Amino acid sequence: MGGLEVFVSYRHFLAPTEKARTTLSYMKPALRMNTSTNCFTRRNFLRLAALTPLAAATSSSAQTPIQRTGGPMLKPTLNAYSFLELLNANLKDAAKGIDLFGVCDFCAKRNIEAVDLTGYFFPGYPQAPADGYVNRMKRYTHDRGIVISGTGVRNDFATADKAVRAAGVQLTKQWIEVAARLGAPVIRVFAGPQKPYDDWQTAAGNARREDVESWMADALRQCAEQGGKFGVIVAVQNHGDFLSTGPEHLSLLKRVGHPWCGPLVDTGKYFSNDPYADIAMMVPHAVNWQIKETLGSSLKSPRTDFKKLTKIIHGGGYRGFLPIETLAMGRKDYDPVVEVAKVLSQLREAIATVN
Repeated sequence: MGGLEVFVSYRHFLAPTEKARTTLSYMKPALRMNTSTNCFTRRNFLRLAALTPLAAATSSSAQTPIQRTGGPMLKPTLNAYSFLELLNANLKDAAKGIDLFGVCDFCAKRNIEAVDLTGYFFPGYPQAPADGYVNRMKRYTHDRGIVISGTGVRNDFATADKAVRAAGVQLTKQWIEVAARLGAPVIRVFAGPQKPYDDWQTAAGNARREDVESWMADALRQCAEQGGKFGVIVAVQNHGDFLSTGPEHLSLLKRVGHPWCGPLVDTGKYFSNDPYADIAMMVPHAVNWQIKETLGSSLKSPRTDFKKLTKIIHGGGYRGFLPIETLAMGRKDYDPVVEVAKVLSQLREAIATVN
């Protein structure tokens, strides 16, 4: 039996049992799936089995899969951040670049039915936009047959500075109200740090990971309470730092333990041996997405296999929007009009093969 290996099937990863889901989230790095062989060794399997009582004891507070009605339905949409450079240029000079209304026109011309309007690009951010601006945006999108699927803020819950975390909570609460006024069901927040910090360990003053996760969860729980009051889901994005794998993503959300807090799955920010396995783990829980053209943060990263990706998302039963987010990634000739159109075409073609 020493050479026996217990294989974990792809289907099991797409739709694991509640017990398996909970157990997997507590796996130490040494126990995570070896994606070069897609198997667990017998020794690791036995060590994993020993964790089952702990998993069972905590399953009542675990992040449970969303109970969706109907079969899978995947709808490619747009995240406005794809137009980062042009939007920033317009904020500095209204005669340059593009504004959020222009992004909505882009969606209408290409039959993109929803847009995620990142908060940074609203005039006056981080202050909430005036009612007149919000009302104009709502009418503008309605007249063009577009849904506002979400927005997002720039917060730091990784820092050891309690005042900065508290400010992030207040910012998120304020923009939850903005999201509700816009009719957006989701607001995106970060778990990791912001400048001047480059990594969560430095931002956290080298605190233990479990302590950082605890104070992040406290902040997110406060945000989720506000979200519940206004009907806006707080979506926590994996950003390749504190949250670099599916198990890490789920671990934080389980600690939050709030029904108005869920994962935003960024397909380009799981830095593990097999990002597709992390994505598959998160599909049953996903409340929003960022679909990227690469599996990393540079053009040297592997290109996204859209057919494989959509098969995973479809197989996990997801219903809803799949916002595309393209990035310059150092390209001096980067044109979001061209890149979004390219990814949109690839994603639509891939979806057609699984529907």
